[in-house]
Amino acid sequence: MKDFAISENPRVQAQLDRLGALSLPQGRIGLAVIRDLLARLGNPQRALPPVFQVGGTNGKGSTCAYLRAMLEAQELTVHAATKPHLVRYNERIRLAGHLISDDLLADLLKEVLDLGADLSPSFFEVTTAATFLAFHRIPADACVIEVGLGGRFDATNVLDSQAACGIATLGIDHKEFLLTPEAGVPADPLCRIAFEKAGIARPGVPLVTQAYPAEVTRTVIEQAMQAGARTAIRDLDWFADVGEEIAYRDRHGELTLPLPRLAGRHQADNAALAVAMLCHQDRVAVSPDAMAQGIRAARWPARLQLLGDGPLTALAPGRRVWLDGGHNADAGLAIARFFGVDGAHAQPLHLITGMLANKDPSAIVAPLAGHLLSLSVVPAPGHEAHRPEDFAPFTTLPVRSFSSAAEALAALPPGGDVLIAGSLYLAGEVLRLNRDFPD
Repeated sequence: MKDFAISENPRVQAQLDRLGALSLPQGRIGLAVIRDLLARLGNPQRALPPVFQVGGTNGKGSTCAYLRAMLEAQELTVHAATKPHLVRYNERIRLAGHLISDDLLADLLKEVLDLGADLSPSFFEVTTAATFLAFHRIPADACVIEVGLGGRFDATNVLDSQAACGIATLGIDHKEFLLTPEAGVPADPLCRIAFEKAGIARPGVPLVTQAYPAEVTRTVIEQAMQAGARTAIRDLDWFADVGEEIAYRDRHGELTLPLPRLAGRHQADNAALAVAMLCHQDRVAVSPDAMAQGIRAARWPARLQLLGDGPLTALAPGRRVWLDGGHNADAGLAIARFFGVDGAHAQPLHLITGMLANKDPSAIVAPLAGHLLSLSVVPAPGHEAHRPEDFAPFTTLPVRSFSSAAEALAALPPGGDVLIAGSLYLAGEVLRLNRDFPD
């Protein structure tokens, strides 16, 4: 699956058209092509500033946002690579605090595509190579890099000697890629996911993780031991109690930190993981004050984001419109907790959803069951999506179908706030239509 990308800049669009024509050759899995491509570019990944690399199923992007904000609060210059983009491809590459410029992006993509044409690289391999090239050529004090699909065979998994690696929350997602039969891998699905994610472990590099069930933790530890990595696992090596603040502690001491401004308790957990990654490495010093400032300053679009005034929200006057790109069961549970579904004062919602056809249609709807005022289904832009009837088994409400989020918003019954969720592709379209561009 390729990520749709457009640009108003013709030079960028010319390269995005070339990029969009690429596909992963059938049956090819591994790191050989990205290694060959980077070798032709002079192996820029071997000469980067200290790297903080984050994998996981849910929360890895937010964890990267906290890391970047805390490092920048320390007055350090930071490069960051996150995925996918929501509105503009440029969001994937942030250089020294700013999205990559169109001119530089066009030049880098052309250089990589021209040099590696005969290798038949994938969309993700070209993107990763261009990112590492930019990070190498432009000075910075640190890099924050989000792992893409899985970890073991992700294109970013050619890095060595990172400052720290992190694994956020684990869940079952991308089953068609991460749970394919293979000899010598764990049979339990969540352990298999952990096995894939822990593939980023490196000798002597701290591998910092959230807390998992015992058998999953065992899988992570086994992978770390094989790689020679040092584990730092939540509730074993570090602790974080979330209440009115974050009470963090490890063998180095204790910290009292503020809650994030990003909505949801899970965001405090993501911030705590970022703190633990900083505390368990020694290549970049970040003070407690900078950590606190970064936690408060961090922003991450389409994660329980309250949309501001714009052309789209104007279609639902007097209502709050929330946006979340979550698309799996764990994301659905986090959303439900935020809206108080497990308590006595749950907020009833109108749900507008558009999910890719390869996702579980119950993931967002089921956790909110009994607390929805209406359910509207819209397309996931540029991708095959679930039909309205796919959601019917998980709700007692009539499932209404609309051609767009705008049409669904304009047709909402009276009363109640709105949640738009189910796909990052839908989230990107909503942000574009509301003129709320990630920066």
